[in-house]
Amino acid sequence: MAAVSKYLTAGNSSIAGALLFAVYVLKQRLSSETNGKTDKAAVDKVFFRRICHIIKILLPQTFCKESGYLLLIAVMLMARTYSYLFLCFMTCQISLVNNLLKLGLNELKLCFRVRLTNHLYNDYLTGFTYYQIGNLDNRIANPDQLITQDVEKFCNSVVDLYSNVTYPVILNHILGYILIYICKLNTAIGSLGPASLLSYLVFSGLLLTRLRRPIGKMTITEQRYEGEYRYVNSRLITNSEEIAFYNGNRREKQTINGTFQKLVDHLSRFIHFRFSMGVVDSIIAKYIAMGVGYLVISRPFLDLTNQRHVNSTYSERLEDYYRSGRMLISLAQALGRIVLAGREMTRLSGFTARITEIQEVLKELNSGRYERTMVTQRIKDDSVEKIPLIPGKGKIIIADNIIKFEHIPLVTPNGDILIRDLSFEVSSGTNVLVCGPNGCGKSSLFRVLGELWPLCGGQLTKPQRGKLFYVPQRPYMTLGSLRDQVIYPDTHEDQKKKGTSDRVLKEYLDNVQLGHILEREGSWDIVQDWMDVLSGGEKQRMAMARLFYHKPQFAILDECTSAVSVDLESSVSSFQVGITLFTVSHRKSLWKHHEYYLHMDGRGNYEFKPITKETVEFGS
Repeated sequence: MAAVSKYLTAGNSSIAGALLFAVYVLKQRLSSETNGKTDKAAVDKVFFRRICHIIKILLPQTFCKESGYLLLIAVMLMARTYSYLFLCFMTCQISLVNNLLKLGLNELKLCFRVRLTNHLYNDYLTGFTYYQIGNLDNRIANPDQLITQDVEKFCNSVVDLYSNVTYPVILNHILGYILIYICKLNTAIGSLGPASLLSYLVFSGLLLTRLRRPIGKMTITEQRYEGEYRYVNSRLITNSEEIAFYNGNRREKQTINGTFQKLVDHLSRFIHFRFSMGVVDSIIAKYIAMGVGYLVISRPFLDLTNQRHVNSTYSERLEDYYRSGRMLISLAQALGRIVLAGREMTRLSGFTARITEIQEVLKELNSGRYERTMVTQRIKDDSVEKIPLIPGKGKIIIADNIIKFEHIPLVTPNGDILIRDLSFEVSSGTNVLVCGPNGCGKSSLFRVLGELWPLCGGQLTKPQRGKLFYVPQRPYMTLGSLRDQVIYPDTHEDQKKKGTSDRVLKEYLDNVQLGHILEREGSWDIVQDWMDVLSGGEKQRMAMARLFYHKPQFAILDECTSAVSVDLESSVSSFQVGITLFTVSHRKSLWKHHEYYLHMDGRGNYEFKPITKETVEFGS
């Protein structure tokens, strides 16, 4: 390094100044980004363990479509090199090779994206994981951003890295060049030359790896900010009507602009960091490496007492010097390409950390474990003794025609204990009206019953999930045909297997006064944006028709008829033949259609009692 310093001082002060400036900027960025914390993304053994795990997903077998595209890319890269060398005037062949190379790269990116996306969706859409990742676990704020954009960028980065590494390694035979050049240079100028250059490679590689470490963390932050920006925009679209009624456009503009500015500020810092890193990369991996090489080869040629040059003429020494210099330049360029490949790996480490994070979270959620930061146990009544809350501690027993809560604490994911010890039993045929003030735990009760929230104790006896049907206040209309709205989540094939004809579906629509929709649309297979086509009351009635179709053992009606008339609500309740109802409603006219009521006062107390004639008269 003393020779390098002398070389820079002698005539390359501008390069030295640029290098020192860039290193100073990187040092400031490094200290501000790391903040004394361990990076979650860096090119280290953790990164290689993560990437190897993901590669097993992308390449499940030795011989598969993806491995074929990998081979095609390598062959086309080699063919392109030989085309440029020997077929420079045969443009047809070069054009074919280039387009085949693009085809292989694009197909490989798509194949990798399909593999990884399907793998993530298999875990994401298992059970209620898609619900729990946003409502129980708060480690990942925007899973949609991860599964869509981050997966695409990761796959593109992997393929680009493969092609960029394959180009110098396979096409230019870098490894072979290195060995050949080292042997020839060892003969020409001694072992000191190649050893010095290899030593510089190790030093520069370690230095650049250390300086590049913030890239992985900054990539993670970039994707997180992109997800937040995407979320606030989608939220505006989803709630546009409510926002319009409140005249909230200026407030929403502030929110969106603030989120966008946070993203822009980070991207600006990232751009400047990459600029500084690019200066350092070029100087260290290219120019200084060549300067070190020329200093190394100059010594034996300037030493005329060297045995190799005693009997050689000036022209022979000049030719030998030129040949050795060319070999050294090629060796420096080859080593430089290997060093610069670390730049792409550092960015890839950021995407790898993001993909690994969602994989781990999905795996834990599917095994019944979730994490929620800043969760504290809060009890409405301070006089009640605190109890340990362990999610998943409770026991679930599957049995038909019965719902039984035994000493179950009703607890929210935030740690609020709504009811300390809930116990009641309902058999098929016994309709229950659930009532109480807002926030008392009515929806929480159904989330525990539907296994959306984990049991923190006690024992729950219930039918399997498919025999419980939940009808929410804001019904969900799926993408698809009119038939799909009635039979959701079944498909047309499922309807045929059940033996339910379209005539029976029409009867279900008539029961809820929606027969005119089929007459208006003219076909069961017509596709519309049903969330907009149907009114609020029509969507609630469609959800009731959906309930008739599925015929579950128990149905949970959560204020699902608030937008329909009292007469229709009563008639719908009378149609529930063979279906036991859990109804949440503030309409007192429904008391006569139920046998029991469950009242929660919002202070941790409840009562479960039969509905008598006096109760109905009082309710009326």
